[in-house]
Amino acid sequence: MSTAQSGIFALGSPSHAYLEFDLQRGKDAGALIKAMADVREPRTTVGGVNFVSGFRPELWRNVVPDGVPTDLTGFNHNLTGPDAYEMPGTQHDAVLWLSGSSYDVVFDEARQAINALTVVTTIADEASGWPYRRYRDLTGFVDGTKNPSLLRAADVALIAEGKPGAGGTILLLQQWEHDVTAWESLSEQTQERVIGRTKTDSIELDPQPPDSHVHQTDQEVFGNVFRRNMPYGTVTSHGTMFVGFCCEQRPLQAMLESMVGLKDGVRDGLTRYTRPLTGAYYFIPAVEAIRRFATLAEAD
Repeated sequence: MSTAQSGIFALGSPSHAYLEFDLQRGKDAGALIKAMADVREPRTTVGGVNFVSGFRPELWRNVVPDGVPTDLTGFNHNLTGPDAYEMPGTQHDAVLWLSGSSYDVVFDEARQAINALTVVTTIADEASGWPYRRYRDLTGFVDGTKNPSLLRAADVALIAEGKPGAGGTILLLQQWEHDVTAWESLSEQTQERVIGRTKTDSIELDPQPPDSHVHQTDQEVFGNVFRRNMPYGTVTSHGTMFVGFCCEQRPLQAMLESMVGLKDGVRDGLTRYTRPLTGAYYFIPAVEAIRRFATLAEAD
């Protein structure tokens, strides 16, 4: 059996850091994987940090040819809709997502990880995440109403045994910046039509507006995704980190294609009030797959 990286399912962590790295010119991809494999969570019973590490699919495939789904690719090109609306592809070589009980611990561990990786990588992008009103995003709506429970999440997120990359998962990571001025100028009823749910109790509208976010990202149509979204940013510049895991790339890609209007020519209404700044796919290997590259000895 392959073991998934536990941080994928570590719900309830209030502090997050998302770090993306590029391999330095002339450096070996295997050296990057080894360096990432040697990054360790602190061994504590309280105040711990979860690490989730992943790689650009093509980079992992170059080192482990049979260890990743054959059709998985990076977010290597912008995704353009019929009205010329674009989702940018900002693919990097590696990702490290840290989550923990308090931001000071996450901050310290993130700094140590960056220092450990500096010999082979450059830091390409970073963001810090934190919860807002328990389970809402910064639009004020509940995020992840249709998320599978933890009892079902592994079935949705993890690649099955016997398949390339078993025990791993595919991560879609996007940073969405909110146009807070435009959004807050809308009435609550208009906001609800954009989202496709009521704001107070998150009940789906019936009938559903054809350009609503719920309609354009319906998991019953595109397939289930396990989401670990989180608000990020400052008072004046903020938004949502989309953190979506799936055992296949197609549901994630189909969702994005629908949002830009490639499915039916209708663009997701939410994209008029929030803008994607980044977009990348990462392969998150199983514990055993990445541990084989580790060079640090386990302490007793």
